[in-house]
Amino acid sequence: MDNKICLITGATNGIGKATAKKLLEEGFHVVFTARSMAKAESTIYEFKHSVPNCKVDYFLVDLASLKEVREFANKFIATYDRLDVLINNAGVWEKSYQKSKDGFELSFAVNHLAHFLLTNLLLDLIVTTEKSRIINVSSRLHINGTIDIDNLNKQKAYNGNKAYANSKLANILFTRYLAKKLEDTDTTVNALMPGIVNTGLFDNFPIWIQKLMRIFLISPEKGAQTSVYLATSEDAYRFTGEYFDKKKPASTSRISKDMELARQLWEASLEMTKLN
Repeated sequence: MDNKICLITGATNGIGKATAKKLLEEGFHVVFTARSMAKAESTIYEFKHSVPNCKVDYFLVDLASLKEVREFANKFIATYDRLDVLINNAGVWEKSYQKSKDGFELSFAVNHLAHFLLTNLLLDLIVTTEKSRIINVSSRLHINGTIDIDNLNKQKAYNGNKAYANSKLANILFTRYLAKKLEDTDTTVNALMPGIVNTGLFDNFPIWIQKLMRIFLISPEKGAQTSVYLATSEDAYRFTGEYFDKKKPASTSRISKDMELARQLWEASLEMTKLN
């Protein structure tokens, strides 16, 4: 994997951190995004001490700001001449209604819109890199999701669990529609289910729920296995537009296969991100 570049959103903890470390061990040059300089520097320190001579960089980006996403994409393009693997990993799960800096419901803004914009801004660089891959971290909870094109901002009847599920459904619809658009290139696009992982995603939940969840949680290292597989495996490269669980293609909800809905979501996302 020498000289291959992988960009991961959110790698200062959890699945992203475990994924980044494993890819560094595989010889990738890893670039990751972070919101905190202190956490980013601490993560860099840890990586360089556990994986000697690794190549790793970071950029400070708040994915809740589309302006910052645009600025980061421009910096990335100015810095690197290739992008072999893009892993859209970062995510939030908010129990109460909160808005992004652009006024969008926060789970949808970070989990879908930010990655939709970032992927499209970097797409020329990705498709000109031989055998490149785009990987979207979704969730099994997408089965509880619905997409209401007229209420994507979820200002009506907000429910945090539902909003998260909707954003994870959006990840899969985005994956399938982008894979269709790129079918004449050698870039693959796949989504995945990492499992119920012990990360900071549940920090906003009541303490009793956090304690209960720990019974079922798997380690970030186990949760990262499918992301690493999709990023590195020659066998995985033959798939595109699929959803993976435990390194194998898996079934998804009926609505996640609705390509007309995927098109509508794509068009709405273009408008919301003001992307030409």
